Amino acid sequence: MRNIVLLVLLGCFTSLVQGQELNATVTIDAEQTGQPNAQVFRTLKDQLTELLNETQWTNRTFTNQERIDCNFTLILQSFESTSFSGSLQVQSSRTIFGSTYDSPVYNYNDRQFVFEYSEFQPLVFNINNFDSNLVSILAYHVYTIIGLDADTFSLNGGDPYFSQARQIVNTAASSNYQGWKAVDGTQSRYRFNDAVLSNVYQDFRQAMYDYHRSGLDLMSSNLKNGKTGVRDAVILLKKVNDRRPNSFLMRTFFDAKADEIQQIFSDGPAIEITQLVEVLKRIAPTKSDNWNKIKL
Repeated sequence: MRNIVLLVLLGCFTSLVQGQELNATVTIDAEQTGQPNAQVFRTLKDQLTELLNETQWTNRTFTNQERIDCNFTLILQSFESTSFSGSLQVQSSRTIFGSTYDSPVYNYNDRQFVFEYSEFQPLVFNINNFDSNLVSILAYHVYTIIGLDADTFSLNGGDPYFSQARQIVNTAASSNYQGWKAVDGTQSRYRFNDAVLSNVYQDFRQAMYDYHRSGLDLMSSNLKNGKTGVRDAVILLKKVNDRRPNSFLMRTFFDAKADEIQQIFSDGPAIEITQLVEVLKRIAPTKSDNWNKIKL
């Protein structure tokens, strides 16, 4: 009996420490197709949820509490036989130390979202092959999510995952689908991955780490010091903007963080933020509504 109990406990423990990396929610909005209630969309949602949450994407060990919360929203505009097109909104967040607050980390609107899918076809990811544009796009965003999450815990911790995303880009570039090549515009998967791995954007990687570890993670123990850390991290981004004004990487960052930054500096203990607001208005002018609400 004792051995049986030990085996049961060991099995429970194993299930806790060997969970997959993501806690992903999939939503499909098919209203624009004119066939929003088609069974194929329900099947696709179930298959994508399984792919994202049950695939072992890395060799790291994640407890259930460490799985990364993320959302994949497919907004489909057209659907004919096995051909689909639309956009994909990808968001992820990261729990802040000593709190229940989830900080948004990644907010990417993938407008180059075209794929072929037959109901119930196997959706399997192989990093060495390009078999499905749908699977490759999702896998690319998965590794980007994991990479950005790792960057918030250790400086340049996301390198191996961004490199895996680059391998997906390189493999998919041989296809006729958009988003995988340098010629596919300034807001493509290629452009984002190229930037995040470039030394030109090293200050962005430093700011991501400082913003979370020297900023948000300190707030539960010392709110003023935490706010100071966030402020200094954002000001560091000016160096990135000076080298690459209005870059896609920076726009994606502020799409995720603008509301949070506004809230942080509109309440709590006062710190000097005159320079911060000046920098924000310069490097993220499209978020001026947020910055105008910050109380100096």
